[in-house]
Amino acid sequence: MLYRLTPTLLAAALVTSPLAVTAQEYSLRATANSNENDEDYDGLVVFKNYVEAASNGAIEVELFIGTQLCSNGVECLQSVADGSIDIYISTSGGAAGIFPYVQVLDLPYLMTSDRIAETVLQGDFVRTMREMALQDSGGTIRLMTIGNTGGWRNFANTKRTIRSPEDMDGLKIRTVVADLPQELTRALGASPTPIPWPELFTSLQTGVVEGTKNGITDIMGMKFPEAGLQYITLDGHAYMGALWWMNNDRFLSIPEDLRRVINDGFYQLQQATFASPKRKSIAAYEAFVDGGGEIYVPTPDEMAVFRDAAAPVYDWFQTNVDGGAAVFAALNEAVAAAEAAMAETDTRDLN
Repeated sequence: MLYRLTPTLLAAALVTSPLAVTAQEYSLRATANSNENDEDYDGLVVFKNYVEAASNGAIEVELFIGTQLCSNGVECLQSVADGSIDIYISTSGGAAGIFPYVQVLDLPYLMTSDRIAETVLQGDFVRTMREMALQDSGGTIRLMTIGNTGGWRNFANTKRTIRSPEDMDGLKIRTVVADLPQELTRALGASPTPIPWPELFTSLQTGVVEGTKNGITDIMGMKFPEAGLQYITLDGHAYMGALWWMNNDRFLSIPEDLRRVINDGFYQLQQATFASPKRKSIAAYEAFVDGGGEIYVPTPDEMAVFRDAAAPVYDWFQTNVDGGAAVFAALNEAVAAAEAAMAETDTRDLN
């Protein structure tokens, strides 16, 4: 689908970023294995609009939504490496087969708010992961930015209100095949059950699984309440990071002034994906409650119990995941700095 620039947006971009180029010189093929209702698509539309306008037409961005170019994380990232795809967005689970340490984003209860997560994902932590991915891919796959795709993961189930890990005892919770979410589910007392995403509705309906760990927009988009999912606990155990990758040779082959435009475009994309789930989740939560669903918000003391129960997962990650110890330390350092900066600004702003 081509996105048409409005004259206002085009003029504004050209005023702020005049470039002495008028003819299209570069074409970037960008893909997302999602649909036009997804935050990934929102981000790509913003990216396309900005880059084409700010480059004065020197860069064209072609969008391929769905599985037109590739169908899964490993296949798509291989296509980025060989240059048949220029830009691709993956979840941490989708990239874990090639870059296992990106699962650090799925470690529970490390980033505790949007303010903390957004600060961390705009800093040196992302550059650390970029260097690790470039090294492991032989210099072919470049991490451009990390945005959001769906808000926060929460535990949801068909059986009962979850106020503590004890309430999860024995529940069959759907996970992806990756090891980390299964380790977390076990640590909290539930039974991890890997189920392909397209099969989850029927699995909830038939009792093959009794719960899942997803964001509210995914839950409502897939109509899981109709399959019996009626209880959500807003424990926010993981920020749903979206990793945006680009072929490194392609990026470096473009002149520096236009690389800056692309880099700025990824900033615009990131901001769009930060904002989009916040807006979409409002209607999704309202629809969930209107349909008879129950939402439970743990108290600070209850959250502390969840964090303590999940702590063994940190040791497992550092011991069993290649690069895990280094990236875990980098994330913790970034979170601590973000929390300190937030505390300082709150002191200034609240008094």
